[in-house]
Amino acid sequence: MRHETKITARYAETDQMGIIHHSVYPIWFEAARTEFIKSAGITYSQLEKDGIMLPLSELGCRYIAPVHYEDEVIVETRVTKISFAKITFGYRVLLGGNVMSEGFTTHGFVSSRTFRPVSLKKVFPAFYETLVNIRED
Repeated sequence: MRHETKITARYAETDQMGIIHHSVYPIWFEAARTEFIKSAGITYSQLEKDGIMLPLSELGCRYIAPVHYEDEVIVETRVTKISFAKITFGYRVLLGGNVMSEGFTTHGFVSSRTFRPVSLKKVFPAFYETLVNIRED
């Protein structure tokens, strides 16, 4: 399953050259990931109430073409890898159907109480199965 999140590039996100600063892409990834999780049937806040957190362990982004102020982009999000202990999301930032950047984030599943790794399959099996079933390579 792929989820699309529309984002309009804000002036505050641009650099002196008038393009979106590289540090903004992880923020866009987070916004898109939050919407993706919601579209899968649960919110981040509910996951935390249920005792699960997803701290970031790795982030990567490849910048292909610039995005400018007021451009309306689509951030496409999907699950690319999942195990009992971690999940990787893939992202593509699209403008008019063209890929402007590609990226990924990897997150561990940890207990919100102890911050120690947990098996999502054991503590939240229904959500784990949902994520496994919507994974795309």
